[in-house]
Amino acid sequence: MALTGRRNAPSEHAFSPHDDVLRTAAQHVARRRFLTVTAAAAMLAFTTNRPARGATAAPERAARIAADPFTLGVASGDPLPDSVLIWTRLAPEPFAEDGGLGQERVVVDWEVATDERFVRVEQRGAATAHPEYAHSLHIDVKGLKPDSRYYYRFRVGAWISPTGRTRTAPAAGSDTSGMRLAAVACQAYQDGYYTAHRHLAQEDVDVVFHLGDYLYEYAVDSAGGARRYTDRTLPDVFNRETTTLADYRLRYALYKSDPDLMAAHAQHPFLVTWDDHETENNYAGAAAENGSSPEQFLARRAAAYRAYWENQPLRAEQLPQGPDARLYRRLAWGSLAQFDILDTRQYRSDQAYKDQPHAPGTESDDPARTLTGAAQERWLLDGWRASRAVWNVMPQQVCFAQRKFDLTAPARVSMDAWDGYRASRDRVTAGAKDAGIDNWMILTGDVHVGYAFDLKDDFDDPRSRTLGTEFTCTSVASGGDGAQKPTNWDTYMRANPHMKHYDGRRGYLRVELDREKGQVDFRTVSGITKPGGTISTTASFVTEAGSPGLKPA
Repeated sequence: MALTGRRNAPSEHAFSPHDDVLRTAAQHVARRRFLTVTAAAAMLAFTTNRPARGATAAPERAARIAADPFTLGVASGDPLPDSVLIWTRLAPEPFAEDGGLGQERVVVDWEVATDERFVRVEQRGAATAHPEYAHSLHIDVKGLKPDSRYYYRFRVGAWISPTGRTRTAPAAGSDTSGMRLAAVACQAYQDGYYTAHRHLAQEDVDVVFHLGDYLYEYAVDSAGGARRYTDRTLPDVFNRETTTLADYRLRYALYKSDPDLMAAHAQHPFLVTWDDHETENNYAGAAAENGSSPEQFLARRAAAYRAYWENQPLRAEQLPQGPDARLYRRLAWGSLAQFDILDTRQYRSDQAYKDQPHAPGTESDDPARTLTGAAQERWLLDGWRASRAVWNVMPQQVCFAQRKFDLTAPARVSMDAWDGYRASRDRVTAGAKDAGIDNWMILTGDVHVGYAFDLKDDFDDPRSRTLGTEFTCTSVASGGDGAQKPTNWDTYMRANPHMKHYDGRRGYLRVELDREKGQVDFRTVSGITKPGGTISTTASFVTEAGSPGLKPA
C-alpha cells in the first residue's frame, strides 16, 4: 500500500554521544560539568542533524527489515491548535537490547489524514530513526486545523504500522463549549492486566492525562508476576531492577508490548508526566531512595529520563539534557480550560523524617522546603495570573489535599505528598487565591486509590472556604485488584471531612467540562489479576463553575 499525499519538509531525529560514556563521566565530574557537556552535545545534534562525534551508526536504509518493526504500537500527544506530536519506536525484536536493529539508521515514512482509510491525506514526510534514541520517532506535525480529528501511520519498507487516531486542540481563546478527558496512573505490569486501558480505548474522550508511574523499576519474573502467564515465558532481562539505559529501554518495551496499552495510545492523544517509579521509588531531586551518592543517582536519573523521552509522545523541548528535563508545561483547550502539568519529583527537597509517616513538625514545615522548585512555582503562579480560562486544571503526581492517617492528634501524614511540604502548598494556595482562580481542579495519581476532595482554605476547619477540588485517579494495575473499602476507609473518612469519596479498586477518571460545570466519573474495573474484567461508573461528582465544592451527580 503506497503512502500518498502532500509532502511535509523532511524531519530528522537528533542524538547525543553514547550514554555509557556519560554514565562513566558522571561519577568523576561535577554535576554542572556533566550537564554542560550533555546539553552542548544535544544542541549540536539538533542543529546539524548529523551524528555526534563517536557515533557508529551505519548508513540509513529504507527497508530490508524481515519482521514487523511496529511491535510497540503508535502514540500521539500534547495537541496544540495547529499541531500534534506523533510517535513510534521501531523494534522488530522488542525484547532484544538493540530492538533487533543494531546500529542501523532507518528511514521511516509517515502520513496524517482526515479519514481512517487515508483517502484524504493532509501531510506526509520522512524521518530517520536513530539507534542513539532506540529507533524512536517524534514527529511534530504542524500546519493542522484546530479542533480537528486526524489519523496517522508509519511505514518502513513493506511494513505499515497500526493506525493511530488523534486530534488538535481548539483555537486559542475560542469559546469551546465542552470537552471530555480521562486520567490514569500507576501501571505496575507485574501486578495485573491492563484491563482499564482496554476499556479506556473505547471511551469517547478528547485527551488522556497519564499522571505518573507509567513504568516500575522492580523486577518482573518469567510469569509476568500476578499475570501468571502460562502461554509465554518472559526473558531474564526483566527479572532485575532497572538501573541502566538498556534496562529502562527494555522495560518500556515490555510495558508497551501490552495490547491494551497499545490500544489506548492508538485511540487517544496522551499528555504525560512522570512520578518516581519511572526512575526509582520515592526519589527526591538528586537524592536516591537508598542513599547512593548524588553522582551515581544522577547518572541513573539521566538514563531513566532519556528512556522516558524515547518512549513517550513528547516534543524536542522535553528532550533531557543529562539528568535534567523540562517536563512541566502548559496547554489550553480554547478558553474552556488551561492545563498546568507539573513535575513534583525532579526539583523537590528531600522528604522529611526519613520519608516515614509523621505528624507535621519543624523539619517538614521549614519554609525553604519545596515540592516544585522555585522556578516551576513562579511559572505556575504567573500562568494563573494570566489565565482567562473557565477551568484551571492542575494535573500532577501526589496528594495535594491534607490526608490524615489517624483519628488521634497529632495525626500522621505522608512526607512524600504535599502534606510533607506544607509551606510549598501554602504558597501555591496563596497564589491561586491571589490570581482569583474560581474553578481550580487538581488531578492526581500515585496513591492507587480513588479519592475526591474539597480543597479547603484551612483543612483543619471544615467550615472554611472551599477553593477547588482534587481527584485521584486510582491505579491501572498497581496494588492488584484492590477493594471497594480498604481497611482504613472508616478512619480516613472520619479524619478528613473534606474527603468525599474513597475507593480502593482499579480504573481511571473520566472528566467532562463545560462552561457551567464539571462532572467527574470514577470508572472502576471488576478486577485485573485475570483478563476480561468489566467496567462501571461507581461514583460521580459535580462541581459548578463559580461555586467550588463537590456534589453527588
